Amino acid sequence: MIVTATVLIILASAVVPMAKNGLKRQRELELRRALREMRVAIDNYKAAAEQQRIKAPPPENMGYPESLDLLVEGVEVTGRATGKLRFLRRIPVDPMTGKAEWGLRSTNDDPKSTSWGGGHVFDVYTNSQGVGMNGVAYREW
Repeated sequence: MIVTATVLIILASAVVPMAKNGLKRQRELELRRALREMRVAIDNYKAAAEQQRIKAPPPENMGYPESLDLLVEGVEVTGRATGKLRFLRRIPVDPMTGKAEWGLRSTNDDPKSTSWGGGHVFDVYTNSQGVGMNGVAYREW
């Protein structure tokens, strides 16, 4: 009986770290997916603005949206079509913080900046202070 209990304890001690790594890996995949989704939406907004398919943003925005909310709310379509063109269904929840709040950067901000200068959204990043399994801080993804 003691031998069986010892074997079970050894197996359990090996499974727990693997389960934790699996959960962390899953959250990292979700983070990558959310960042990619928002960055593609920002790029699609800029392309639509440059092609004059949507109401042009102010010139100082250089074709980028003023906020992530604008990508969800949509922008008036120009030309023959009517209605709004939406680029995101919703702002994704950050799997690392559990909130739909993201760090924003404009083209005027330093690439390593953690404060948004305002005006327009050029890039997004997580507000998590953690470090990924690859050794790179989540904020730098």
